[in-house]
Amino acid sequence: MSRSYREGTRAHYRDARYYEQAYQKRRNDVRFYVDLAAELRARRVLELGVGTGRVALALARAGVEVVGVDLMPSMLEGLRTRLEREPASVRERVTLRTGDLRRFRAKERFPLVIAPFNVFMHLYDRSDWERALARVHEHLRPSGRLAFDVLLPDPFILSRPPTRRFTAGIVPYPSHGKRYRFFESYDYDAASQVQITTMQFVDGRGRAKVTTPLSQRQIFPAELEALLHYNGFRLDQLWGDFDRSPITNESPSEIVVARPVNPRRGTKSR
Repeated sequence: MSRSYREGTRAHYRDARYYEQAYQKRRNDVRFYVDLAAELRARRVLELGVGTGRVALALARAGVEVVGVDLMPSMLEGLRTRLEREPASVRERVTLRTGDLRRFRAKERFPLVIAPFNVFMHLYDRSDWERALARVHEHLRPSGRLAFDVLLPDPFILSRPPTRRFTAGIVPYPSHGKRYRFFESYDYDAASQVQITTMQFVDGRGRAKVTTPLSQRQIFPAELEALLHYNGFRLDQLWGDFDRSPITNESPSEIVVARPVNPRRGTKSR
């Protein structure tokens, strides 16, 4: 992983309070994963990239035990703070672990492994995918399912010139409540298929308070199916939104449900 990608994997997740504020209204994916766990009768779930717990807390409130893994201690600390406000019955259903999803190992198998909200977009090359999916294989029951979502690549956004800034309104910064004008700029590298989105908070004097990069690997649907197929998974469902509608040119996401199959001969777990 290059130095720029490493920073773009971590920077957006260092401030748990801002992260929670920014995505608190995002609920369609939460309903999707809770409903899926109920449909599969999964009473224990492994969540990769648990963050501040938008999905994990909803699962726990629905009676599902969750083992949540995240690379960023700041995210896990934010989730622990949220758990303190929950009833004991919810707190007892959530177990948190610090770990890299390409290397994490638990001594159990789950009926459902999930990676919500674009977590797999931080897998930047084929070897990252191979290692991550090998770990998923190790943690899934033979009849289990892997479910995750990534953004559907948008050619319009990918073609934006990196020198141009796009305004996204005025937002309060939770650490002190001051309001900042929020800008984004985009830099897409076609060879690596990685886009770096730079988020910038600018005060009334035009000074930047925080400049945050976010690196995301763009994954096209046919490529996604091939990555799953050659790493021992069969694609059960591929939807374009959390209402389970098919993928179209206007779809925001690729939502996947896949099941493990025997790895192809010669495939090695790393």
